[in-house]
Amino acid sequence: MDVLFKLAIVLVVGWLGGKLAKFLKLPNVSGYLVAGLFLGPSFFKLISSQDMESFTIISEVALAIVAFSIGSEFIMKEMMKLGKSIVIITLAEVVGAIFVVFSVMFFLFKQDFVFSLIIASMSAATAPAATLMVMRQYRSDGPVTRTILPVVALDDVFGIMAFGIAMSIARVYVGGTDYTFWRMVLQPFLEILGSFGVGAVMGGILTLIARKASDTDELLIVTLAMIFASTGLSKMWGLSPLLTNIVMGTVLVNLMHNANRVFFSLNHFTPPTYLLFFTLAGASLDLGILFSVGAMGLAYIVARAAGKMLGARLGAKAVDADPMVQKYLGLGLLPQGGVSIGLSVLVRQHLPDYSVAIITIIMFSVLVYEVSGPIFAKIAIDKAGEIGGMDRKFEGSVN
Repeated sequence: MDVLFKLAIVLVVGWLGGKLAKFLKLPNVSGYLVAGLFLGPSFFKLISSQDMESFTIISEVALAIVAFSIGSEFIMKEMMKLGKSIVIITLAEVVGAIFVVFSVMFFLFKQDFVFSLIIASMSAATAPAATLMVMRQYRSDGPVTRTILPVVALDDVFGIMAFGIAMSIARVYVGGTDYTFWRMVLQPFLEILGSFGVGAVMGGILTLIARKASDTDELLIVTLAMIFASTGLSKMWGLSPLLTNIVMGTVLVNLMHNANRVFFSLNHFTPPTYLLFFTLAGASLDLGILFSVGAMGLAYIVARAAGKMLGARLGAKAVDADPMVQKYLGLGLLPQGGVSIGLSVLVRQHLPDYSVAIITIIMFSVLVYEVSGPIFAKIAIDKAGEIGGMDRKFEGSVN
């Protein structure tokens, strides 16, 4: 069957899955993943492993755009207002998830160092969309709500940095004995510094060009060109395309007065790209393999939740945050989605020997967390007494 015809089927099936998810009041990404599952080896076998290789470019483009968009959240004026407490809480919950997941995989399930390190680093990222959707639906406001928003903005960046370090260590570890000790130590940090440098330069160039763009179409063309260039240069020089694009987006949003025009222009391009990306991600999941890693998959889900909740609690306690934040913040940080799926694609490209088990566990956890995450988020804001907080705040200001 022709590749383009298969892509057409993927688009239609993914679209239908998204419509069904919306009807069931679930995030669209859940619908895309489940729809893709039916196209893969578990059911109709329409998408083969060879097809997935052909569609790699779609994953790379989607990931690069996601990373660039994450950069838009880091407006320095706003970050300065948040203070160091948010950074400490976020760092604590990221480290908590990584530590607990690594310990469970390495010591309890006796997995090797590389597998344990990579899947632990992938546990850090949070999918904020589901949590934010719940907050808007219930018009919540209060200490927990106001803490979750900046934490999930920082969360993905810390998670991607952790993954970048883990991948560098893993590639050196798998590569054998050709590396000196100092190279093993320095390479991850050089990769991060290089990614920051390239992203900063590309962000400055994009700012200069975007200021002179006359309309949305021109902005879209220029922005995509710079995203593709940043991704290509990063791959050529052995850097992290994700970090490079995050930094480029961060530089742009801080240097350009009306940077929202640039990010808005991408809205005309991203919907079908994201739909294809998540549906194809679902198509790569093999339920037969899932049964073989079932216990380990369940353990990963529990360990990640425990690590995030413990880390968030300790971090909030360390900065003397509101008692409600200490108790319930972790429940709002459980959803796992786009970034983790994207990282699993990178694992398939760079560590193919480990990719099957890791991708299967990650996809399984995404499905579980995308369904259960909004429920736990509601429990968090309900227990904290913040449901309807925006309405109460408005009534108080009127009185």
